[in-house]
Amino acid sequence: MPYDPDLAERIRTHLAGTPGLVEKKMFGGIGWTVGGHMAAGAHSDGALMIRCAKEDFAAFIAEPGAAGMKRGETLMTGWVLIASASVATDAALHHWLDRGRGYAASLPPK
Repeated sequence: MPYDPDLAERIRTHLAGTPGLVEKKMFGGIGWTVGGHMAAGAHSDGALMIRCAKEDFAAFIAEPGAAGMKRGETLMTGWVLIASASVATDAALHHWLDRGRGYAASLPPK
């Protein structure tokens, strides 16, 4: 299922003005990178995908509506999928986007 364009617009609006931000279509969805590193993405079913440090992964997926992403049966630590209901409000969406953007911005530019 394709990404939710309304979620994409909400992400775009919140991340606007971020230094080094690039929006690109990828994996059937749309993603945002900071300094060449994935920060966030609009995923299928209105879910949000963010990137995080591996040491933060367990704490992030313990939050309501958050889960680790999988490739097949392999859990991809550092990639978090947040259910659409958990990013329904702007405050909730911004909370997660700021975390993804912060992590991407903390890495050396590619």
